[in-house]
Amino acid sequence: MPRKRSLLRRQLDDSSSDDDDFEILAVVVTVDTFANAKKKHGGSVPAHRVLYRDREGGHKRMFQDYLAVNPTYGPEIFRRRYRMSRELFLRIMKAVEGHDDYFVQKRNAANVLGLSCFQKITAAMRMLSYGVPADATDEYVRIGESTALESLRRFVDAVDELFGEEYLRYPNEADTTRLLAIGEQKGFPGMLGSIDCMHWAWKNCPYEKQGQYKGHVEKPTIILEAVASNDLWIWHAFFGMPGSHNDINVLHRSPLFDNLAEGRAPEVNFSVNGHDYTMGYYLADGIYPTWATLVKSITLPMGNKSQYFARAQEAARKMVERAFGVLQSRFAIVRGPARIWDIQTLSKIMRACVIMHNMIVEDEGFVVDPNERFDYGGENVEPAHGQPTRTLDEYIDAHRRIRDKETHLQLKEDLIEHLWNHHPDLY
Repeated sequence: MPRKRSLLRRQLDDSSSDDDDFEILAVVVTVDTFANAKKKHGGSVPAHRVLYRDREGGHKRMFQDYLAVNPTYGPEIFRRRYRMSRELFLRIMKAVEGHDDYFVQKRNAANVLGLSCFQKITAAMRMLSYGVPADATDEYVRIGESTALESLRRFVDAVDELFGEEYLRYPNEADTTRLLAIGEQKGFPGMLGSIDCMHWAWKNCPYEKQGQYKGHVEKPTIILEAVASNDLWIWHAFFGMPGSHNDINVLHRSPLFDNLAEGRAPEVNFSVNGHDYTMGYYLADGIYPTWATLVKSITLPMGNKSQYFARAQEAARKMVERAFGVLQSRFAIVRGPARIWDIQTLSKIMRACVIMHNMIVEDEGFVVDPNERFDYGGENVEPAHGQPTRTLDEYIDAHRRIRDKETHLQLKEDLIEHLWNHHPDLY
């Protein structure tokens, strides 16, 4: 380093003034010093105050409050604060603890017992359920801000890895049969649910990305596209598109129809008004395209039949709006502005909330067989992506049939007649 300085000083003496020489030399020395400086090993910070949080005592109080044989707060209060029954919560907590060693209670080098799995998951659930910042859980859970954030990230990762394949599955044959029966009862044979998009405000969106994520609401948002059925089960969740996109842009990038185009979706055959159809459909609002797999309302209905169909379609497709409302009520973190800085963590949070939403629907509504767990995954549950089972020509032809406008118009006319003739008093 001294030799570099002397060489630089001789070069500067030949071509620069004295004042410029010293300024440039000072900058070079400063940059070189920081570049060669060794990073200190992490550890205790001198003069930093260490808080005694009494973690073990905090766990005992929490256990008595909620998990004891005779808890201070009963099942109703537990359900309100954790958004789910105690049995379901214990099932999730046990699975997460067995999946990730981070949640196993350990002792440190001083033989002091650390945070329990119940404390870490409670901190994560309070942030998800109430939408509070990380340091708001410290006084009761006895957990630091950085540890609470780490617990949140690991918890949503574990929920996605453990339960995502089962509770964010695409409908299998049994599911499709049940969804078609629900659609028939509502006067829409062949209906598999309703589709719409929800915007989640991103408070801490980086400045350089705000133009990309700002849309019609003048603040950064991230879009969730979802398909829900009448029992509020969310069958499809596609999250991460910037808020500057509309529903059509999101649909074109969504994997919603991938299984159908690749020939891996369960077959759907139904007849309406004397016409046969081989693809199910979703109810959608007016912005969506006129595809064979989407049924929209009529903007300006003329005549009693069209008016009745428009009223019936708009009433039936509210199921996805109800699902959004319940999701936001259960997990306030997706209702308020997101404070996380990175999109990857936000995506995991949204997926975990949707998964736990479906688990609560199953636990409280028995919408599926509670004994059916899809433990081995492959037989009943097909992934959203994979090796195509069709040739390229067959794949292109399937996409054409999915987006066929004539089929869309014919299906709408048949549904208008079907509702008027068979369900005149349903809506």
